[in-house]
Amino acid sequence: MSGFVLAIDQGTTSSRAIVFDANMQAVGIGQQEFPQHYPASGWVEHDPEDIWSSVVATVKAALADAGLEARDITAIGITNQRETVVMWDRETGRAVHNAIVWQDRRTAPLCERLKRDGLEEVFTRKTGLLLDPYFSGTKLAWLLDNVEGVRERAEAGKLLAGTIDTFLIWRLTGGRAHVSDATNASRTLLFNIETNAWDDELLSILGVPRSLLAEVKDTADDFGVTDAGLFGAEIPILGVAGDQQAATVGQACFTPGMLKSTYGTGCFAVLNTGETLVRSKNRLLTTIAYRLDGRTTYALEGSIFIAGAAVQWLRDGLQIIGKASDSGVLAEKADPAQDIYLVPAFVGLGAPYWDTEARGAIFGLTRNTGPAEFARATLESVAFQTRDLLEAMRGDWPEGGEAKVLRVDGGMVASDWTMQCLADILNAPVDRPTVLETTALGAAWLAGARAGVWPDAEKFAASWALDRQFTPRMSEQERARKLKGWRNAVRRTLTSTLRD
Repeated sequence: MSGFVLAIDQGTTSSRAIVFDANMQAVGIGQQEFPQHYPASGWVEHDPEDIWSSVVATVKAALADAGLEARDITAIGITNQRETVVMWDRETGRAVHNAIVWQDRRTAPLCERLKRDGLEEVFTRKTGLLLDPYFSGTKLAWLLDNVEGVRERAEAGKLLAGTIDTFLIWRLTGGRAHVSDATNASRTLLFNIETNAWDDELLSILGVPRSLLAEVKDTADDFGVTDAGLFGAEIPILGVAGDQQAATVGQACFTPGMLKSTYGTGCFAVLNTGETLVRSKNRLLTTIAYRLDGRTTYALEGSIFIAGAAVQWLRDGLQIIGKASDSGVLAEKADPAQDIYLVPAFVGLGAPYWDTEARGAIFGLTRNTGPAEFARATLESVAFQTRDLLEAMRGDWPEGGEAKVLRVDGGMVASDWTMQCLADILNAPVDRPTVLETTALGAAWLAGARAGVWPDAEKFAASWALDRQFTPRMSEQERARKLKGWRNAVRRTLTSTLRD
């Protein structure tokens, strides 16, 4: 076998494919953005055909960029935007509705009703999640109850559903495999993370027929082979993980206590807790980090909905920067005497607040506030939110030892200014790896290790390489002042029910 592994990274705003060689170096890449659809306030959708066509196009582009053909690829690993769901016809493969994206908030009333009925505890106990529109289960319930004829077809066994990994595998294998992995399943509100199985009680509460759902496999497993007609040869699919879990693997966070944070559209911090299932007291999520050889490794996760999306807002909404990479340069020019705080609750606040109704706010404006101050406040908001997550994690798992270093990845980490700001606010070192494609690399490692052409976890971890470490420079007095201002801004932003 060649050692070439193809990673499909299906994200929120674009699809990417990367070919890695036997030395785990990227040798070919394809990327394609696809449209976002906002049919109503708080609703976010994708056309599944856009997702599918972009994946096929980027795979072909990556192979061409690497100068390879499908027969040269040993295995495929898939990573994906996690809680986004699709429902499709078992016979035709056509979706019954647009994909409902993880950012979508349309099921907030259903979540509130379930909470009033006292059902959040049963969901949290079994899934490690909170009742929030973020997760997949209530999205499936919405499709079943709001798209004409869908429930009848589903109960007759004519429909299938799943997260994006499941939809892609179904299409890639020509409808021969209806499968998912434990990490994606763990984000659905339907999967019991202790028993590692779909939970009949939760399915009943949300009215989701079991026949819709996929077989759940390990993160490194046999997921089927691609249809030979797609790329010119069959390719085994041997690794699957949701994007944040794939990044955890790609950052080689295999040891309990290791911590990574990914800065993309949102920010997602994941703390490996080993075989210990830690129940959060601070409104974090307990989730599956990965499952290898039938053994489950758990994690605590903090999810921030808006990180890089706030920089996009600076670019596209306010139009004060021409490209995302300009944000750090502009922030550096900000007046240090102005304390401006942006709380980017554009779609509510995630962990540890989980306030669906909160909306974005900015505090401290003066007549002299301009684009530079807006840029600095936007980037600082990401650091402040990360600090909130880490403090919650330390409160939940003090016996696990305090993480000494944060490993980072994602588009925002290319900004030195932003990473220095992060280290200053956290008062902890921040490590940026030489390989920034950690999400794709994690998916590729799962597939390559399963195929036997890439190293085992221990040797893979030893190959992790540091690009630069950012260490704190800010005085404790200034840090305390900034954190006090941030907490005051958040308090003012939270809706009255939580504030009281």
